[in-house]
Amino acid sequence: MRALVAEDDAALRSVLERGLEEHGYVVDAVADGEQALGFLRAYEYEVAVVDWRMPKLSGLDVVRAVRARRLAVPVLMLTARDAASDRILGLDEGADDYLVKPFDFGELLARLRALQRRSPALQAPRLAVGDIEYDPATREVRVGSELLVLTATEQSILELLLRRSPAVVQRRSIALHVWDEEADAVGSNTIDVHVARIRAKLASAHARIETVRGVGYRVLPA
Repeated sequence: MRALVAEDDAALRSVLERGLEEHGYVVDAVADGEQALGFLRAYEYEVAVVDWRMPKLSGLDVVRAVRARRLAVPVLMLTARDAASDRILGLDEGADDYLVKPFDFGELLARLRALQRRSPALQAPRLAVGDIEYDPATREVRVGSELLVLTATEQSILELLLRRSPAVVQRRSIALHVWDEEADAVGSNTIDVHVARIRAKLASAHARIETVRGVGYRVLPA
């Protein structure tokens, strides 16, 4: 899953970037509001973590601009401002959730998972197609009762397909969400190789990954 982190404190930005990457996210990290808005216009993100107080554009300005352009990305606002009036303002201007500093990183992860379940449509905490089940909290994939061993890249691809099922996920969308340099994946057979490996590991499943030629992939019950 691809996430944007917009935080002007270099130490906290680094902690967020490393922590999210350790939990399977591909992270773009920026230091000011103008950069954040530019990235949000250019890329498709599952979630964005945006600090309220940033140079050039504040997090509040970023959220207002995002909503004015009807971008659907869920936004978690970070701030040291803990007054009820501040929380109300942030939420009313378009933030989807609000977390006051200092915070527990586990809580941030849980809030991000909750935001991902809300958008684009309400989803169960565990993602399932056929007898394939993925738990975003534990990052475990099961076929029936069998626990599958997947690489981090395979896991990220499968999670994206499960989240979007039964829709077709375009190859570029897979590359954007799974690789730091999406052009390398789109312009080669890298995605196809990883999908082939996932298919082999799901051979016994009552679900299949279908290729939509010239477009991408989707996962469907068998």
